[in-house]
Amino acid sequence: MEGLFQPIHLVFILLIVLILFGPGKLPELGKGLGKGIREFKDALRGGMDGSADKKEEAKKAETALKAEEVKKS
Repeated sequence: MEGLFQPIHLVFILLIVLILFGPGKLPELGKGLGKGIREFKDALRGGMDGSADKKEEAKKAETALKAEEVKKS
């Protein structure tokens, strides 16, 4: 097998990442990476029509509503 990423290479890379960041930090790194990829895809899809901006505004409005509900409680 030729190529840059053979299965054994990926195992070594994952092992090094685990040693560097520790098992407690890996879920946070994965969550951040996933969020970044999701935002990038949304920006690519909605770059022309501005739908990414609409989603962001909707999230802000939802957060504001939740905050108001908590204050009323």
